[in-house]
Amino acid sequence: MYPNDAYEHWYSGQGLWADVPAEKWNSWVWQLQNRITTTEQLEEHLELSPKEKAGCAFANKKLALAITPYFFNLIDRDNPDCPIRKQVIPRGGEMKVAPEEMLDPVGEEHTMPVPGLVHRYPDRVLFLVTDRCAAYCRYCTRSRLVSNAQDYNFHPELESGLKYIESHPEVRDVLLSGGDPLLLSDRKLDTLLERLRAIPHVEFIRIGSRIPIFLPQRITPELCEIFKKHGPIWMSIHVNHPLECTEDLKLACERLVFAGVPLGNQSVLLKGVNDDVETMRALVHRLLMMRVRPYYLYQCDLITGSADFRADVQKGIDIIRALRGHTTGYAIPQYVIDAPGGGGKVPINPDYVEEIRDDAVVIRNYEGKLYTYPASPDGKTAEGDELKELLA
Repeated sequence: MYPNDAYEHWYSGQGLWADVPAEKWNSWVWQLQNRITTTEQLEEHLELSPKEKAGCAFANKKLALAITPYFFNLIDRDNPDCPIRKQVIPRGGEMKVAPEEMLDPVGEEHTMPVPGLVHRYPDRVLFLVTDRCAAYCRYCTRSRLVSNAQDYNFHPELESGLKYIESHPEVRDVLLSGGDPLLLSDRKLDTLLERLRAIPHVEFIRIGSRIPIFLPQRITPELCEIFKKHGPIWMSIHVNHPLECTEDLKLACERLVFAGVPLGNQSVLLKGVNDDVETMRALVHRLLMMRVRPYYLYQCDLITGSADFRADVQKGIDIIRALRGHTTGYAIPQYVIDAPGGGGKVPINPDYVEEIRDDAVVIRNYEGKLYTYPASPDGKTAEGDELKELLA
């Protein structure tokens, strides 16, 4: 348990903003308007380490600083190595660029037929509908365009994206991302989903969002009614650490699920944040307790300035091995590397197959024990008279 998964140990309350009226605190607009966006604001609440000071000085040239009051409360202000703190407060390491790092590590720009729409896989597209987020993750794979700190000058072209989808009948699956789509107003989201639902060949609509984690106040009854209206809408949220699982996030997930929105989680394996078995086990258990299915565990992309975040691939394999057989299968995400340069997601698994012979497959279970599964003769299934004999 980390330290105890029971609900009563999950964070709740207004923390440093206890004097703010509940009506304001529970308003997502108030949360956005009162984000911490400057070094001076940070220093009002905690003492920055030298690495953090260096990172904050550089942030507006790489990826803006922004933290909602709600999420800031989860930071351990006395611990510079707090796993929540590492994710959102800039550090000097972001200024270092390793030779293997890229501005566009997964090759989105090369598969973008119209601005803001990525068509990499045959039957699905990634639709970037905004360049803004409620808070900014320091390892963001799209730091080249979100927050506009790098003068990328990205302006989503929703109409051209919709027209492309309409004219390509092979596209049956649309993933809305950005930035964070849930920062769009209810009216804009309603209109966008309505347009997509009107396209006959679009069967599957997904949203990728970290808003429930950074800004659970955004998951209003009105927003959930929009999802009901245009459902089924699937959603992948992004929780990296068990301390992000709070009472407010749990309530937000319940609202989404009760509105008919299936929830999956995509975590990023981050050095010093969640790259150990105990932390990851606690995370996946808490996700299930919130009605969220662990979906992907990503190896950190080769985005510029990410070296301090990138854990060894072997650690990811070891974590999956330690989960398999030791907890429910529902709790085990698929570990993947998004192949650098645009190769797509490649599953990375522990090696459970020891040997494939003509007569059998030798496999190793979660305890390390070997078992043999026989192959059928000539690789064929029994049929005809042979099948009758078996049934007799």
